[in-house]
Amino acid sequence: MAHGLVDDLGEKIRNQQLRPGDKLPTESAIMQAYGVSRTVVREALSKLQAGGLVETRHGIGTFVLPPRAAGMFRLEASDLATSVDVLAVLELRISLETESAGLAAGRRTEAQLAALREALDDFERNVAEAGDTVAPDFRFHMQIAQATGNPYFADIMSHLGTNIIPRTRIPAIRNHDPRGEYLSRVNREHEEIYAAIARRDPESARAAMRIHLTNSRERLRLAQEAAQREASTPPAEDGASAAA
Repeated sequence: MAHGLVDDLGEKIRNQQLRPGDKLPTESAIMQAYGVSRTVVREALSKLQAGGLVETRHGIGTFVLPPRAAGMFRLEASDLATSVDVLAVLELRISLETESAGLAAGRRTEAQLAALREALDDFERNVAEAGDTVAPDFRFHMQIAQATGNPYFADIMSHLGTNIIPRTRIPAIRNHDPRGEYLSRVNREHEEIYAAIARRDPESARAAMRIHLTNSRERLRLAQEAAQREASTPPAEDGASAAA
C-alpha cells in the first residue's frame, strides 16, 4: 500500500499536478483519501523524502521540492557487501536513536542543548567550507545519547563509533555530492531534531529522528537495489550491440 501511495503522489509531483513549494495534504487527509493507515502514510512520505521529492517541516507540513539536478548516488558492485552491513546498522540506529531523541527532549540540560547547537554549527560550517562533516555529525548524535541521562545509550554509540555514518564506509555516498546538496539536506534534518529537543517535545523529536534515519536507509536501499539489478544484468553481446 505504501508503494502504491508513493507511486501515485510521485506521479502527481512529476507531472506538475503538485508543484515545487506546494504543501501536501495532512496525514489525516491522505489517510481518508486513499483509505490507508497512518503507518502507511508515514512510510510513503519517508520514501518520497528519501527520493528527494518532498521535505517535511515539523509543525508546518510536507512540501514538494524542486527537481534536483544531482541524482542519487550509485553503488558499485564492490560496495554491495558493505551496504548490507550499513543497512543493518541503520536499522539498529532507528530503534536506538528514535527513543534516545525522545528521552533527550524531556531530560536535556541547557548545557547539553548548547553542545548540540555547537555540533550543528560546526557541521554547517564544514559543509560550506568542504571540511570534515563526519566528526560533528557523530558528535551531534552522541550528544543526544548523552542527553538521555541513561549511560547505556552513550555506551552503545561509543562502541559503534563514526562507522555509524554511512558515508564513512561507502565511497559513493561520500563522493557523489560535490556541491554539498546531500549534506545540506542532512543538516536540515538535524535542525528538525534539534528544534524538537530545544522545545522539549519528545514525540516530535522521535518523529524527526526516525525521518532522518529512515531517509538514509531508504536512499541506500534504493541504490543497493539498482546496483544489484545492474550486477545481475548480463552485458549485451557484440552482435546484439552492433544490430542495435
